[in-house]
Amino acid sequence: MSTPQDFSTFLIGWGAYVAATASPGPAVLTIIETAVSAGRKAGLARAMGVLSGSMTWAFLTSIGVSALIAAEPRALAVVRCVGGAYLLWLAWGMARKAFKPASAGTGKAESGRSLHQHYAKGYGIHITNPKAIMSWIMLTSLALPADTGWERTLLFVGGCLLLGLFIFAGFALIFSIPAIHAAYLRQRRALEAGAAAFFAYAGLMLLRSAL
Repeated sequence: MSTPQDFSTFLIGWGAYVAATASPGPAVLTIIETAVSAGRKAGLARAMGVLSGSMTWAFLTSIGVSALIAAEPRALAVVRCVGGAYLLWLAWGMARKAFKPASAGTGKAESGRSLHQHYAKGYGIHITNPKAIMSWIMLTSLALPADTGWERTLLFVGGCLLLGLFIFAGFALIFSIPAIHAAYLRQRRALEAGAAAFFAYAGLMLLRSAL
């Protein structure tokens, strides 16, 4: 049974989750880029994929798997290599889009992707991101001591699930608003080139840290 002290500890953990989740990174950028280029449904599908990746790491952390990965240099290096290569692949695709002229065909190609594909891409970005591993280890150390029972664990993770849903879906909904969509299209090349550069930098840093 949770006590007032537990709840105050949860508030600290939930605050840390909001800070880690809402800060700019591959997950947030991919949701924004999808919402403005492929529409609200695609953006929400991408957001749900990212959220599922976050909850996967929450589960793995609660059973100790992510701590083992973080403690084992070779396992963490593999995660970093996979994550770095995936981010570089995303950077290449985004850079190609940035240098293509805006056209109806480009929009149709983006809209032609299924919601399942958008979901899978969001999941892939977050499940291969070592930041997610470290974030959940930090969160559990803040809010879930070693002797925490499954009831309190479910309560804390459930709170994170609701917060993540609000944040990730919020980005998708806000950036699919027509006025914001139109503003994005006016700056499409610069924004996509910037996002490509960010993904490339993050991917290279991950690969470098794995060596």
